[in-house]
Amino acid sequence: MTRIQTGAKIRQWLAEPLKPEVEAALERLAREEDIAHIAIMPDVHLSRDVCIGAVVASRSRIYPQAVGGDIGCGMAAIRFNCEAGILGAERAAARVLAGLYERVPANRHGRRTLREALPEPLQSSPLSGARLEKLKSRDGRVQFATLGSGNHFLEFQVDAEGWLWLMVHSGSRALGQAITGHHLEAAHDGDTGLKFLDAGGLAGQAYLRDCAWACEYAARSRRGMVDEVLALLERIFSVTADQESYFTCHHNFVSLESHFGADFWVHRKGALSARQGEPGIIPGSMGSESFHVEGRGCAEALQSSSHGAGRSLSRAEARRRIKLGCFRRQMQGIWFDHRLENRLLEESPSAYKDIHAVLAAQKSLTRIVRRVRPVLCYKGI
Repeated sequence: MTRIQTGAKIRQWLAEPLKPEVEAALERLAREEDIAHIAIMPDVHLSRDVCIGAVVASRSRIYPQAVGGDIGCGMAAIRFNCEAGILGAERAAARVLAGLYERVPANRHGRRTLREALPEPLQSSPLSGARLEKLKSRDGRVQFATLGSGNHFLEFQVDAEGWLWLMVHSGSRALGQAITGHHLEAAHDGDTGLKFLDAGGLAGQAYLRDCAWACEYAARSRRGMVDEVLALLERIFSVTADQESYFTCHHNFVSLESHFGADFWVHRKGALSARQGEPGIIPGSMGSESFHVEGRGCAEALQSSSHGAGRSLSRAEARRRIKLGCFRRQMQGIWFDHRLENRLLEESPSAYKDIHAVLAAQKSLTRIVRRVRPVLCYKGI
């Protein structure tokens, strides 16, 4: 149990002691009068307004900042019907990387691949404002099935049996940010300055509908990228994927759930839902193992778990402190675009917490189903 003295009940699963600035942010969060329970995951780290790796249960208010701007951000994975050795040669890896730049751009699709419309039901489901609808028809269309930047990635991995896996990390792109900004304009200021919407009011219901739309957009966008990669590998190597192995999860969302005998609005910002037997994906870094897991349904943790390793260094700190030689050593044996070395320093493995320590800290929250390690990493910069 934490030593933080607040109104909300806080439970925590930590891989390392809380940094003072993180502890201060959690103290502020727990002073919000409508928040009843907070669960802190082992990948917790500082972020604007609400820490990443925090699960927040409120009684009647919705806090968009406790979901974050990248609504529906999450993971997808699928196994190929081949061994990872097909990417063993530099020429093969280079062909795949070149194909990824063409088929899965980081920012938006070019004119040649411009999509005519979003898939149903995204196209026919209206958003709550005219500006959002305009953005949906523009950026929503050309950014669908694009990767994004920062810590978003597409990675080929190998499991213990030698099978090749694909993992994708992406979210709702510009639409998620716009939805969050739109609804924050109508939100009220809480006790600590955190903004909220009444869940039963018109504004709160509009946010929840838009949030559900963004989660659907993000999930379908990940599936779209997976399909592009499947087509690419079939063209280059004549290999297919096991469609039954596909699964996806998101880690930035809010939902109405029952915990401790009552209903709460549970906000997860950088946290997985981990109900008993629920599948999930917990990535490490671009140089470390990732994990397929199942939830254990831990009630004290609001049936949640970490969503990744979590940053140990901010991007600015990583650029300042991590040397290129160190990055190269950590990435030995993993294919990536070496032209981006200097720009990838902020995503260096040493900028993240030890994923094994994170998993050890939450052994009561998840069960490891499969370990996969990186073979080729494609990042949007």
